This record gives sequence, C-alpha cells and structure tokens, in this order.
Amino acid sequence: MEKEPKGTFSDNKEKKRFELQVGEITAFVDYIINKKGNIYLTHTEVPKEAEGQGYAKELLENVFREIEKRELELVPICPFVKAYLHRKPEWKKLLADFAQF
Repeated sequence: MEKEPKGTFSDNKEKKRFELQVGEITAFVDYIINKKGNIYLTHTEVPKEAEGQGYAKELLENVFREIEKRELELVPICPFVKAYLHRKPEWKKLLADFAQF
C-alpha cells in the first residue's frame, strides 16, 4: 500500500493553482475557473525527485474534495487528471455535463 506524503494543501489564488507542500517539495495543479462555476484543471506537476511517491494522488484527492466543497463543475484538460479519474471513478460525479472525458 502506497504511503501518502501528508503535505499542506492550499489554493494559491495568485498563481491560479492548487498546491501540496511537503517540506521543500511543491506539487501543483493549474486551474481556470469561469463565471459559470466550471473549473478547468489544465496541468499537473510534481518535481522529478518526488515522482512515484504519492504526491500527485494526495494533491488530486485534496483538489477534488475542494471542488466538491465549492460546488464547482470539473472539466479535466490535463491528461494526468483524466487518467486519475479513470482509476478513481467515484470522482466522476464532479464532471461538468459537457466535459469531454
């Protein structure tokens, strides 16, 4: 079983991205939110030295909980987010009706 890094999750509104900070490592997902309440996740990045350690999983789980809390509708643009949704279909409930998936 994969151990999650247990970082600090935040919404960096200035940079328009959700971040997971674990020590010196910052993983993030860029987003765009439109006036209709759709959130487009456009890019996910985990530093090379942290790949394969569960950072992206922890980050996306936090992002999806935040989207759900804010009652936004998800439009996944990032290929990694789309792949994660295929592995975790319980989060597909967040998808906007028109989202290509």
